[in-house]
Amino acid sequence: MIDLLGLLLILSGIGFFAAGSIGLLRLPDLYSRLHALTKADNVGLGLLAVGAALIDGSLPVALQLLLIWLLVLASSAVSAHLVAQHALRRGGDR
Repeated sequence: MIDLLGLLLILSGIGFFAAGSIGLLRLPDLYSRLHALTKADNVGLGLLAVGAALIDGSLPVALQLLLIWLLVLASSAVSAHLVAQHALRRGGDR
């Protein structure tokens, strides 16, 4: 049962990654694309990490996955902010 829940979380995470990729291709400007991509990727990776931790079942692996997810959350927020700030200084969407 735990494996099934883990699999469902992983599939949901893949769905969020796909939605972020579609948003990257379809949204009209840089800021909308950046917002959709970073939010969807952060949620998608969180779901993947929780699903993988449930399937593996060991605490050290779960803690490593949590640490990876937290580092990605911090770095993606900073990088998205830097990209948006650079685009704003350069005159908007390019």
